[in-house]
Amino acid sequence: MIDQVVRLLAYDFAQNAIAAGVVIAIVSGVVSRFVVARNMSFAVHALAELGFTGAAGAILVGVSPVLGLLAGTTITAIFIGTLGVRLRERDAVVGVVMAFGLGLGVLFLTLYPRYATEAFAILFGTITGVTRADVLLLTAIGVATLLALGVIYRPLTFATVDPEVAEARGVPVRGLAIAFLLIMAAAVAEAVQVVGVLLILTLLITPGAAAERLTAMPGRAMAYSVGIALFCVLGGILLALASNVPVSVYVTSLSFGWYLAARFLIGPRSIGREGQRPSVAERTIPEPPAL
Repeated sequence: MIDQVVRLLAYDFAQNAIAAGVVIAIVSGVVSRFVVARNMSFAVHALAELGFTGAAGAILVGVSPVLGLLAGTTITAIFIGTLGVRLRERDAVVGVVMAFGLGLGVLFLTLYPRYATEAFAILFGTITGVTRADVLLLTAIGVATLLALGVIYRPLTFATVDPEVAEARGVPVRGLAIAFLLIMAAAVAEAVQVVGVLLILTLLITPGAAAERLTAMPGRAMAYSVGIALFCVLGGILLALASNVPVSVYVTSLSFGWYLAARFLIGPRSIGREGQRPSVAERTIPEPPAL
């Protein structure tokens, strides 16, 4: 089995998969921490589903499904960010937009005269099929995503902790919400390459959720989240190369195992050593950021 993996790693498709997996895991791990902190799991699901709608529309008009995926997630992010910022109204907005988008996706697939193989591949992930050009594109999107998140990191953290106080202090809460949703859109478009639309929650929620159980420090939690995502993605690719099982199966299994370990084995002991887990407000910056 090990010899088989070593032989396959000499091929371009395996090297491209590893390179793409590293980029996707880093971006997903960083974004996942904010997704969990901002209670945006449902929004991630909506972005992925409507990204599939964009991919189906792109195939219908003869454009790359990856570009359609990115366009679909971006448009969805703008809609959700504009219509629903606060948690109590966000879920309803996400549900309304997702239902409409899925209806469009069904229409696009119905109008397509042939079997939409590329669109259905996006449902389950195609990391072992990425090309060198895809790796470069994913790297460019990943760098842009991380730079954008770095620019808004401090005000976004403040708005995540206490949006009412942040808004009273002059922090542009709505603008930050839209900006983060656009960052999520880019992260979703990348993560879909590994686990597909149907399993997108694995990379954009599980690493951050597990990291939250391991530490109360925001910076350390983000580092843990990235590490978990890297372990799951690279481990999933290597295990898939050694077998005939899809990458997404291993990635989801490893992620789930990490979450269970963090919740029931590692997390409780670390919390016990550190004492009472502090509240969200106590774990973040005490002063509002300078804008």
